[in-house]
Formats: sequence, C-alpha cells, structure tokens
Amino acid sequence: MNGKTEVFGNQGALFMNAMTWWDHTTNSVWSQVWGRAIEGPLKGTELELLPAQTVPWGTWKAQYPDTLLMTNGLGGFRLRGETFQPNYVIGVELQGAARAYPYQKAADERVINDSLNGRPLVVVVNPETKAVAVFLRQVDERILTFVWENEQLVDRETGSVWDPVRGLALRGPQQGQALRALPYVPAFPTAWRDFYPQTTFYE
Repeated sequence: MNGKTEVFGNQGALFMNAMTWWDHTTNSVWSQVWGRAIEGPLKGTELELLPAQTVPWGTWKAQYPDTLLMTNGLGGFRLRGETFQPNYVIGVELQGAARAYPYQKAADERVINDSLNGRPLVVVVNPETKAVAVFLRQVDERILTFVWENEQLVDRETGSVWDPVRGLALRGPQQGQALRALPYVPAFPTAWRDFYPQTTFYE
C-alpha cells in the first residue's frame, strides 16, 4: 500500500460469514471479499484486486514444471479434490455492477459469453481440468464470441484457438494476442449476495 509491501494475517473472526485479515502495521481488520479495511486506522482503504485463475495443481504443474510450492512447513500438504465446490458461484464485479455465475451451470456450458456494465466478458470452465478463468473478450476494437469446439477454446470471428487458462491465442489470425484477465471471487451464493446485494445471477 502506498508503495510499501504489507504483511497480512488471518484475523480469525468472520464478517458477513467470510474471513477477515489483519495487517501487521496498523492492526486494521480487512474484509477478504472486498479487500477493504473495515475497522482500524485504515478503515475504508481498498486493495487492488488482481485477476487469478482457479487451476488444479496438476494442470498448473504441467504448464509450469519449475513452480515452487509454499507450504506450512509441516512436511507436506493434502489435495482437497474438486477445485470448486458445485454450489459455489463465480462472482464478478465491474465498476459497481456485480453478477454471480453458478459454478455448476458454468461447468455444464463450458463457455459463457456475457456483458456486465457494458463490458464484454467470457467465463471459461475447462471441462477436463475444471480450471476457471474470466476474461474481457475484446482485442483492440473487436469483440469476440467464444465456443468450446473440438476440446479447444475458439473464437467464432477468426477461428483462432486460445489457451483457456492464460487467455493467449495459440493458433490462427489472433496468434500472440492475449485477453485481459478479470478478477473474480469464488463464493457461496448467500455470501456473495451479502457483500453485493445489487448482484444479478446468471441463468
């Protein structure tokens, strides 16, 4: 924050049924979902939410074999099975507008082309790996429409093939182009509605 690297810890209490953090400098309490200080000297301060993908460890390790894994120092870790719980939603917020995409529905459809607050986006769930990603489906001035075809992510406009995790065009006229990844929050539907009461739900 303000050019300084901060250290956070798990505060231990719940706020609207979601975890909270505390920062080691001011002891302010932060909402995990909002990334906003809700108590203490920094109350009202917001962190920048960065995009990330929910990817099974095996999928990530195959693409980045030299990855180092941070553990708790107790000699190992246990895989928890499914990347997403079936009753989770993929929550997206763009400039004050919020929408929740039920994970199971997104997994069944594989690709959801949508718009939120006037911004064209695509939600992708790889049916094989269950990896989840959300991208702005626009390259320069062109809005793209995506489909899952022959076990690949393809745009209808140019027929280019895209990496569903990195949003990178692998083959075709768009090769080398990259979609802008958008932040999302995996959450239970009730928790997402608590934090974003104005949310809509994709149907």
